[in-house]
Amino acid sequence: MAASVKALIVVFAIAAVVFQMAKPIALRFSAESDFVRRRNVWFILTITAFLSPTFWLYALIAIPVFVWASRKDSNPVAFYLLLLHVVPDTPIDIPTVGIQQLFPLDNYRLLSFCVLIPTAWRLRRSKNANQNGKLTAMDVLLLGYGVVQVLLFVPPDLPNHVLLPDSATNMLRRAFLFFVDIYVLYYVVSRSCASRRTIVEALAAFCLACAVMSMQGVFEALRHWLLYADIGIGWGSIHLLNPYSYVREGMVRAQAAAGSALALGYLLAIAAGFWLYLRSQVVARRWRVTMFLVFWAGLLATYSRGTWIGAATIYFTFIAIGPRAMPRMLKAAAIAGVAVALMSVTPVGERLLSSLPFFGGTTDIGTYVYRQRLAERSWELIQQHPLLGDQLAWTKMEGLRQGEGIIDIVNTYAHVALFYGLIGLSLFIGFILFALLKVYRQAKRLARSDPDFAMLGVSLAACIVGVLLMISDNSFWLGVQKMFYVLAGLAAAYVHCGKTPEPHAPISAAGANLKGDKVASIGGDTAPSQTAIYDITSLASET
Repeated sequence: MAASVKALIVVFAIAAVVFQMAKPIALRFSAESDFVRRRNVWFILTITAFLSPTFWLYALIAIPVFVWASRKDSNPVAFYLLLLHVVPDTPIDIPTVGIQQLFPLDNYRLLSFCVLIPTAWRLRRSKNANQNGKLTAMDVLLLGYGVVQVLLFVPPDLPNHVLLPDSATNMLRRAFLFFVDIYVLYYVVSRSCASRRTIVEALAAFCLACAVMSMQGVFEALRHWLLYADIGIGWGSIHLLNPYSYVREGMVRAQAAAGSALALGYLLAIAAGFWLYLRSQVVARRWRVTMFLVFWAGLLATYSRGTWIGAATIYFTFIAIGPRAMPRMLKAAAIAGVAVALMSVTPVGERLLSSLPFFGGTTDIGTYVYRQRLAERSWELIQQHPLLGDQLAWTKMEGLRQGEGIIDIVNTYAHVALFYGLIGLSLFIGFILFALLKVYRQAKRLARSDPDFAMLGVSLAACIVGVLLMISDNSFWLGVQKMFYVLAGLAAAYVHCGKTPEPHAPISAAGANLKGDKVASIGGDTAPSQTAIYDITSLASET
């Protein structure tokens, strides 16, 4: 308990500083009442998590808080994204009587049950219910992928090749969890973000949450102390690996509340991509630069090479498909070259660069060998069962079992193709590629008539491109999975909003209070008077 209290003090102090310093920026995108409520809920649940001896005590407090706060919030998606990683993912099996297992419960599913599903229900009962209920091409692709997952049973990788049998109950469980974990998330984000203001506010809420995790991650890397490690262990989650197993060159890889270093790096890369657009709404140049550095400091603290490359891909894609691409690309490349040169002459920078293979690094070279073997073996098995995959592929990959006792398929595309075949892979990739194509076309169409809204689309498209790259070197779990579907939902919402142009409003002189018409809230209340603020005068001077 003493260790948890010490960690809580550090977590609380870092978050308090970040929330206080980021408040003027956050109030440019959301009402003060929403910001204060979300921040207070974050603190309440963080304190509860560190002091609760069991997950069920945390859930007892979190459930009514989630329900109450989300109903009061004018933007449930922004509320969801800020609280998505208030605690790490710690799946705890629900106690049952008469049956062997129901399903695990964690903070993700608490948010789904308490925030997303009630919001989806209100959307279905709203005046736009007919529009919200219509299935789009993206809905069909996602539901098709869900059907494949439900029909094809993949036994878990258990010791001694024990194969669990499938049953009608298992099929119902898979269908239910697909709805709870995946479809309802995409549905709510794509339908609830019905205006430019709500999309931008959702991006800002996610960036605020990531700013907190980034600073916590920097502390973890500097002090070699994982602040959230004791929570899952104390709650008795059997689904967690040793959190301190993620060490590289003697450095503890930061993970904060994201659950792993890779997941934290993935989240921060997306946040940096969102900030490429949001910074154009912030007047003070020092804050535009500071927030960008905050996200990159956290990225470096994760020591996750794939997410560094992903974040760089997002940045250069944003420039490449935006206005004045060529001169901005040359300028960005020159700045990146200078940054790499400066890093190479510092001990810390040299250590970081040594982990990148294209700089001649040999750190953890075994991971590259493992990935190569994984790719070769996966391709062999995919060729044997190309259409619907091989649901028993685990039993044929024993030579890839690692020291942790697991077969780590760190390539999402290979994982989908192995177990669900090229049919499943086509549905999975088609879903996100359709979103990318629609967003890109919309942004190009609006480039002249509404350049600010076009840049929002460019930011979303760049993030999707970066995600498509990062999941090729990452397992599809934790925040990786959640933000994949959030991005797809935001893309769908963006395309829908682009069909109904909205009036612009200038940035207020105070930089905190917004003026405009009242907007209806999905949560049942009325949001304070506000409009979105859009100004691109600073964008040209930035990159």
